Amino acid sequence: MSVVAAYAYVDGKRVRDIRLDDPGSLAPRDGEFVWIGLVDPTEDELRILQERFDLHPLAVEDALHARQMPKVDIYGNQLFVVAKTAQMVESRIVFGETDIFVGPHFLISVRHGSARAHLELRAHLEAMPALLAHGGDYVLHAVLDFIVDGYLPVVDAIEDELAEMERRALDAFLSRAEITRLFTLRRELTKFLRLLGPMAQVAGYLEHHETPCIDPEVKPYFRDIRDHVARVDLLIAGLGEVLNSVFEVSSLLEQQRQGVITRQLAAWAAMLAVPTAVAGVYGMNFEHMPELKWTFGYPLVLGVIGVVCALLYRRFKKARWL
Repeated sequence: MSVVAAYAYVDGKRVRDIRLDDPGSLAPRDGEFVWIGLVDPTEDELRILQERFDLHPLAVEDALHARQMPKVDIYGNQLFVVAKTAQMVESRIVFGETDIFVGPHFLISVRHGSARAHLELRAHLEAMPALLAHGGDYVLHAVLDFIVDGYLPVVDAIEDELAEMERRALDAFLSRAEITRLFTLRRELTKFLRLLGPMAQVAGYLEHHETPCIDPEVKPYFRDIRDHVARVDLLIAGLGEVLNSVFEVSSLLEQQRQGVITRQLAAWAAMLAVPTAVAGVYGMNFEHMPELKWTFGYPLVLGVIGVVCALLYRRFKKARWL
């Protein structure tokens, strides 16, 4: 059974349990508000809810396959809202989907690919019956706010990882695995940004448009969700700049290290050119070689080579080429 929690409320207080295998308990009774939470339901379970709550077939199909971008659909006197979730799983951003059916006296949430259950949120609202008594519109706001608040731990985790990677880039070359990780983060952050725009549009639509099941006094609450999405958008944009700076720092330091190695090789080549040139002269097939019959000829030549190489070494050392 994919039902996580299903209860009926009167004036914000829980009055009875709801069971999918008991069709008689599904329909709201006089003055009741029904809140059903499911995770990865089967098609049969959704069909039961479709029949009992007169859910639109297109909305049920969307909730079954969970391949939608954030949106708001209106079907008669009901709302169908799609929101995207995000969480860190083994250093990866895993995106999920939560589909929400809102009717005059019920709310059904369907989670796909999200480990963050709404039990804590439900307990929080049950502790404040006055808020839960507002019904589906306020619970819809609470669920969307819960989803958007889940974005912040993801941003914080990536920010800490990028800060550590930036520190390592200043000390040594980034490994192939770290460079691959940077490209993976860039791709995931780009996908995250593409989801935030539609999420902000969902909150804006619920705030500004006349929709069924949303009372005018609840509309301002959706502005708060839009503000939270905008904040996350700015934070992710900032992470993109940090990620690019890590690339730039790593590239600049690598170029600098390559330049140092190139100068060192050039300095050693200059020093080795002196004995190479002298040896080249003595290697020629001349009949009258210079200093050939002088006893101290070779020691003198070797001494001159040593002095010249020492002077070059001192100069290059002073210039910090070695």
